Amino acid sequence: MTSATLSPVRDGHRASPPPPRARCRLFLTPYLFVAPFYVVFAAFGLYPLVFAFQLSFTDWKGAGEAHFIGLGNYTYLLTSPEFWSSLGNSAVMWLLIVPVQIVGGLAVAVLLANARLRARGLFRVVFIAPFVTPLVAMAQVWIVVFDTDYGLVNSLLNLVGLPDVAWLTSTAWAKPTLALLFLWKTTGFAIIILLAGLQAVPADVYEAAALDGASRRRQFWSLTLPLVRRSIAFLIVVQTLAVFQMFAEPFVVTQGGPYGSTTTSGLFLYNHITSSDLGTGAANSFLLVLLVFALSLLSVRLLRSRDE
Repeated sequence: MTSATLSPVRDGHRASPPPPRARCRLFLTPYLFVAPFYVVFAAFGLYPLVFAFQLSFTDWKGAGEAHFIGLGNYTYLLTSPEFWSSLGNSAVMWLLIVPVQIVGGLAVAVLLANARLRARGLFRVVFIAPFVTPLVAMAQVWIVVFDTDYGLVNSLLNLVGLPDVAWLTSTAWAKPTLALLFLWKTTGFAIIILLAGLQAVPADVYEAAALDGASRRRQFWSLTLPLVRRSIAFLIVVQTLAVFQMFAEPFVVTQGGPYGSTTTSGLFLYNHITSSDLGTGAANSFLLVLLVFALSLLSVRLLRSRDE
């Protein structure tokens, strides 16, 4: 086939190629349509990220000249007991939240995926309602309900002869109480993610397993868990990021107390910003990014199937 046969022919003559300006316009037109996104991303995403990274190597209080100090901010944080204490608090919160949310959310999602369950739509609305409720409002309710002297929870404990518990003012109970608030707020989101993963599993897979004599328990361990592994991995990554960024819950409910037991990584970062120690705050944020990235990568690798 010659090049002449490939060229467009009009009225028995080969059409002439478009002029260079027209070819340039045709080439640039698609990029002009997507250019606004990249402009906004560069202005409000890429530039602040690069600026914060540069700021992490300086001593800057928000005004005046920024003094370059190299790795001074990172060295200070890595040798700071308060920094490691905030990471420890966030790690404990992660252990109290993510495993419980995965197990409980998966159990509820399996129930909601059952076509024979009545009022499934109502249950889905009930579980997702806390997720769309403003967090500050829920935190204020938590303060009232778990108040040591006049809270509803301690009043119920007194009815059965149990003593009051300092839910928000003791180092032993403050983190579990905040973890319960986080679970109440976000478990609906986890259920929706896991339910979507369950509904993506073909029904004929379970029908074939049932014909082979597999019990419901065997189907769950051999089919359901492997097939929703990606949804679980996604949820772990998202919730790990959310837990280590947790700020509003301890800020509103406990202000990081008692004795710093609920000062999470997010609240510790906020304290640097409010004290105008912006260089240290920027370094703190990048250390959190590296930590969350490592934890997320580890979770994904552990949940990756053998054939991937």
